[in-house]
Amino acid sequence: MKKYAKLLAAMMAVLMLMFCFAACGSEPTEAPSTDDNEAPAVDTSALNLQNDGVLVMGTNAEFPPFEYEEGGAVVGLDAEMMEEVAKRLGVEIEIKNMAFDSLPEALTAKEIDCIAAGLTVRPDREEVMSFTDGYYVASQSIIVKKDSAIATADDLTDKKIGCQSGTTGSFLAEEYTDVANISGFANGALAVEALVNGQVDAVIIDNNPANEYGAQYADQVVVIEGQFEDETYAVAVAKDNTALCDAINDAIEAMKADGTFDTIVAKYIK
Repeated sequence: MKKYAKLLAAMMAVLMLMFCFAACGSEPTEAPSTDDNEAPAVDTSALNLQNDGVLVMGTNAEFPPFEYEEGGAVVGLDAEMMEEVAKRLGVEIEIKNMAFDSLPEALTAKEIDCIAAGLTVRPDREEVMSFTDGYYVASQSIIVKKDSAIATADDLTDKKIGCQSGTTGSFLAEEYTDVANISGFANGALAVEALVNGQVDAVIIDNNPANEYGAQYADQVVVIEGQFEDETYAVAVAKDNTALCDAINDAIEAMKADGTFDTIVAKYIK
């Protein structure tokens, strides 16, 4: 009897050892996978946002292909770029559409956290707001009627010029004609309509929207390019809001590194 008891105990010991080895040899638990586009660990409370967890972007949705309205929503290159920026910062985005020349005041009044509106970096603007690194190089173009004698910027002297109020086009117009000859409009579309209707002799506007309007009125107008120096678009934040400025810079830099930025640009600019 004792012999059988010893044999049973030995068998039990072997079974327990086999169980332990099986447990030790089981597949290791996989570490949680990480998404390359997952928002980085950013302390959003340090970004000085008006509402914690929400990035409020101010723009003027009258500037295709950078920002325009479609189906009741603001879309375009700037809008999609900033939506991706917000995602990478781990915050929501709210886009406020307003008149272009009211954007700086809205930023100063803390109604918005940033401006993304095809905004050109200029010394006078740098006095009242801070800019991120430039993300797009643009230029101004001239739109004239097909039967116009205007062929170069020099031909704009003393002419009636239309532009979108508060834009680079309006500043350039002052270099060629009297202020009394400059008509400022709420958007580029109205300026081009004034040209077609004979109210102005030419329109100065950024090259990409100029080509959009040129295609829209292909039988009536022509676009004259290469007459002005290049300019740089950047995102503006409240003066000296270094934390938000740096965070947006880092997000855009990462987007350029992984190809996301180029994909967005290619979607809107051919």
